[in-house]
Amino acid sequence: MSSSMGLSRRNRMGKKDAAKAEKHGFYSQALDEAERLELEEARGIEGLDEEIAILRVKLRGLMVTEPERFDLYLKTANTIAKLVKTRYNISKQQKKSLKEAITKVLTEIALPLGGKAIIR
Repeated sequence: MSSSMGLSRRNRMGKKDAAKAEKHGFYSQALDEAERLELEEARGIEGLDEEIAILRVKLRGLMVTEPERFDLYLKTANTIAKLVKTRYNISKQQKKSLKEAITKVLTEIALPLGGKAIIR
């Protein structure tokens, strides 16, 4: 039985490694310094549009570099399809919220003021 079996992971790691993991997150040890910088930049991106676009570019590249790998094309295309579906599902929820907000404004403000308030 090793002497570190009862110790937490943080206790087994050196202080420097623990501080590094704390600063960069769970996956930091799997990334080099350039990738950690890219991760910080990626954290500022919202939505899936960039991921969808990059997968489309990679799919086109696969068609050139791996012309016989239809299995990779299908996997990539399926991933793109799932991301697109997810993106538009999010949009549908947002549309529903917007519709509810508009309905609320119309019923609580415009209608009590009279129909002419809607026309203006």
